[in-house]
Amino acid sequence: MEQRRICPYCMQELEAGEEQCPHCGRELAGRNPSGSLPAGTVLAGRYTVGDIQSVDGEGILYRGVENNGPFRVTIKEYMPLTLAAERGRDCILRPKPGSEVLFKTTRMDFADLYRFIQRITPANGLEAVLDVFEENNTVYAVMENPGGCPLQKWLEEHGTVTPQQACAMLEPVFNGVEAMHQVGLVHRGICPANIRIMDNGRARLTGYATVGLRTAGSGLHEQLYEGYSAPEQYSTAEFEGRYTDEYSLAAVFYRMVCGLSPVPAAQRLVSDSNPKARTVTPSVPAYVSETLYLGLRLKPVDRIQTVRQLFRALSEREYAEELSRSMEALDPPAPAPQEPKAPAKAELLSVRNLLAGIVILLGVLILLTLWGLLSHQSEKPPEVTAPESVSEAASEPVNENVTLTPDLVGRDYDAEVRNNRSYIDEYLFYVTLEYSDTVEKGRIIRQSPEAGEVIQKGDTVSLVVSRGPQMMEMPDIIGQTQDSAVQELATKGLNATCFTVVNDGSEAAGCVVSASEDAGSMVEVGTTIVLYIAGDVPADAPAGPEAPSDTGTPAGGDAAQGGVEYDTD
Repeated sequence: MEQRRICPYCMQELEAGEEQCPHCGRELAGRNPSGSLPAGTVLAGRYTVGDIQSVDGEGILYRGVENNGPFRVTIKEYMPLTLAAERGRDCILRPKPGSEVLFKTTRMDFADLYRFIQRITPANGLEAVLDVFEENNTVYAVMENPGGCPLQKWLEEHGTVTPQQACAMLEPVFNGVEAMHQVGLVHRGICPANIRIMDNGRARLTGYATVGLRTAGSGLHEQLYEGYSAPEQYSTAEFEGRYTDEYSLAAVFYRMVCGLSPVPAAQRLVSDSNPKARTVTPSVPAYVSETLYLGLRLKPVDRIQTVRQLFRALSEREYAEELSRSMEALDPPAPAPQEPKAPAKAELLSVRNLLAGIVILLGVLILLTLWGLLSHQSEKPPEVTAPESVSEAASEPVNENVTLTPDLVGRDYDAEVRNNRSYIDEYLFYVTLEYSDTVEKGRIIRQSPEAGEVIQKGDTVSLVVSRGPQMMEMPDIIGQTQDSAVQELATKGLNATCFTVVNDGSEAAGCVVSASEDAGSMVEVGTTIVLYIAGDVPADAPAGPEAPSDTGTPAGGDAAQGGVEYDTD
């Protein structure tokens, strides 16, 4: 399909070089500030840039259009304000002198982040990443236009909700964050501003960013969210993990049921005055209040560790009570205060201790003198017997064959285990291979016995090693009905996202016009394939080919409203 240039406002076709849309009359020149991409810029031959939607320390978010649809998208451009130099008319992004290395490494982080998210979306609760590509010496990520209303605005209009309502609304977000954690990603920006409430009342998470943007002192102009960012995000010396997102999710839930956000973590580190949810809103059940308290603890090690644990504890009273009891050991009892000793009494004890020491010393000297006299009178030296405890210890056999199972998960089997003499001399390894979309080929997925368990030297350790992602040949689905194409992709382990495109009458309504992967190419199992479905033929369009008789429900609709997502799982 030949490349097109589309007006980012009315989505009508533009001629090359036109600075004003002849259809809607909107001017393209001068709409975006200097240093950003001009409105009407075409990227990768298929996306037209529109107005700037927002700017952060990592880059610029533009409204945009997918030209082949057409349908609306959002385009994130990597452009770090602290590392990038002034951009000229050629749109090429260049680093500041002295920042070349950091610019390149953070740009790679940006590309890796969005490519990982592209592999797991569309997932329930996550904004879908449709495309990632490099151009203008930078990286662009193209995302769906999710629609809906920001949670922050929704709460201002509707007020607080019950814990049951909050669980129902946020369940897709919890599932989406868990999917990110399974591939080693941490969002770090979960807050009401990055959560959108759809028309069905369910939430969807947006606002992806690299670790540099969401950590203070990283070299980028950080973007933290007061009340929702975890304490460890305020220092580059602190390690961030799944529990970082867990803190933010607990904070969002706290805001939804209490009507106010938690005290910012930086302030809590100085003086923790954040009230429990039940103190703010007495109608909040005690188990929900206690769960949020455990989820918002300042020290990561003392906090609820996973989003699954947090959601289950917020949803089930029995589980919350059990979890609370298991975490009580994390709060050691405070030592009892000791009464100060009186000065006179302290001096008396000091004198007594000195006299006692002198007496003991004299006693030892007398015993040594008597021992010397008796040893000279004896014809044979006295037998020296070992202490009872030492004799018993020496008599007990020491099993040198007992050891602890080493931690091998995540290691390269060939480089770090199979050729490691310290392992192969002590253990036998039974290896099986398994496809994995999240673990690099050749690395160990899991082991049995687990790390730290007692094992005899020479015993067998079972290892499951990754074969890497399973590959599948992309089928030829062009011209098939939407339902037929989606089902065929599902049988091969491929997901599908469908977008309706304008039909000028030359395509059969409800059928696949094009796809993001070419037929015959090898793609990873679990990859999301974008399908472009021909919409209904307008009444004034010339007669075109009829749809096949087995056509399912047409994927028609207003193309300007974006695509329709289908979950094939």
